[in-house]
Amino acid sequence: MARNTGPVCKMCRRENMKLFLKGERCFSDKCSFDRRPYPPGQHGQRRSKVSEYARHLREKQKVRRIYGVLEKQFANYFVKADRAKGVTGESLVRLLERRIDNVVFRMGFATTRRGGRQLVRHNHVLLNGKRVNVPSYLVRAGDEVSIRDRSRKIASIQDALGGKERQGWDPWLEVDPKGFKGVFRQIPDVKDIQLTIEPQLIVEYYSR
Repeated sequence: MARNTGPVCKMCRRENMKLFLKGERCFSDKCSFDRRPYPPGQHGQRRSKVSEYARHLREKQKVRRIYGVLEKQFANYFVKADRAKGVTGESLVRLLERRIDNVVFRMGFATTRRGGRQLVRHNHVLLNGKRVNVPSYLVRAGDEVSIRDRSRKIASIQDALGGKERQGWDPWLEVDPKGFKGVFRQIPDVKDIQLTIEPQLIVEYYSR
């Protein structure tokens, strides 16, 4: 399985914003973006003029890195979104939000999407009572996502749920933290997804 094994903090610095890829560390004094808020590399502190192509590319890379999707897979999502009814950029974001590793993160069973992906890969997650270990599986409205009984004592899951209870859950989810389960009530509207992204720039990148 292909995956990104590089330092994730450099991704935030490259995109010039916090992508919250390392959970609690992003809120601490150890956050690399707070300590060095400029792109990585020896030329990172130089000022440079940003072209239209660069704006489109950076937006695509930012969204791809937020959801932890590799380049080819992201391009395939765009093709599906382009064929779907409605606005292509919004359809793309909805597809990414339906990934089960993202849903596990949104429900609070993991502090990061990478952590959610690991839980799915290690067979800790059930979908409608059945085991699923494919992080890219697309959840449908009404599906129930839960943690296996013997996996509920894992410290990272309990800690993540405790933090999520303080923050609250997204309106398109119905979560029972004591039962370690939740229901994906509906596919969310892009306006409800609290991410600073511009999907139209991604559409323009692939339409060039």
